[in-house]
Amino acid sequence: MKKPVPCNEVEQAARKALRDRGVKIEDIAEIVYEMQAQYAPNLTKEDCYESADAVLCKREIQHAILVGVELDKLAEKNMLSEPLQSLVDTDEGLFGVDETIALGSVFGFGSIAVTTFGYLDKEKKGVIKRLDERKDQVHTFLDDLVASIASSASARLAHRMRDREENRRKDEIKKREDEELIG
Repeated sequence: MKKPVPCNEVEQAARKALRDRGVKIEDIAEIVYEMQAQYAPNLTKEDCYESADAVLCKREIQHAILVGVELDKLAEKNMLSEPLQSLVDTDEGLFGVDETIALGSVFGFGSIAVTTFGYLDKEKKGVIKRLDERKDQVHTFLDDLVASIASSASARLAHRMRDREENRRKDEIKKREDEELIG
């Protein structure tokens, strides 16, 4: 029987895949801040960074990043078979697998994440827009994955802000978060 890949290796590989493709947690935190600042007057960019960083600890997100980035890289090298190569290379409008993978990873964060993902998929904020517009690399999957991470981090943050407003203790907040989220 094959031995499972240690969790820390998977997480580090996903974080490296983002960095190697030019995505920093700070970039994602900027989007989170833009999405949540109007609802939380005391929100800091550090809060947003912490939330984006925490989302990257979830296996569902890590797995989606690894699959999506790998497909983008294979498309850059023309290593996919046709017609998949052309669909991914051109980010064909009717090809929705990229959104499906990204959307699948937001479900663990509830309806706020789902609706925020839909918004970011259409509006292409910050680094999402830069990835979508780059022509020297294929980012068919990565732009949607970054929207997924930002959406999940926004939802996570919204719930934490409510918990803080209700004066919940840190250990209560952590316990609730651990119980509510999958992957």
